Amino acid sequence: MPVRPYAAALDRLREAGLRPTRQRLALARLLFDGADRHVTAEQLHSEAEGAGVSVSLATVYNTLHQFTDGGLLREVVVEAGRSYFDTNTGGHHHFFDAGTGMLTDIPGDEIAIGDLPAPPPGTEIERVDLVIRIRSR
Repeated sequence: MPVRPYAAALDRLREAGLRPTRQRLALARLLFDGADRHVTAEQLHSEAEGAGVSVSLATVYNTLHQFTDGGLLREVVVEAGRSYFDTNTGGHHHFFDAGTGMLTDIPGDEIAIGDLPAPPPGTEIERVDLVIRIRSR
């Protein structure tokens, strides 16, 4: 049986309800073929160019947000105007190194968060995202 290089990416896009365009398939392969990671739109755009994928930065941003809306990625906002996209969508938190710009996972079971305030009437807490800012000495 021949191996289809885009099979896994195609399956992920279909499961998320996204039409598998050439650009989405190429970006999905770059994002999901390997270990979980954190990328910015600029980093993914650079990787795409290096892999010979012709795609604009605006298309990369749009695709990352479509993948996030489809549940394939999680957006982690580390400061105003600076987001990373995380391929690990399970429950966990992050260290953000302000000096290097590196984002590192913290397993969800390593942090206990208690005594949360009651949410406004008619709402419920969906999840708690914690980013711990660090800096090398």
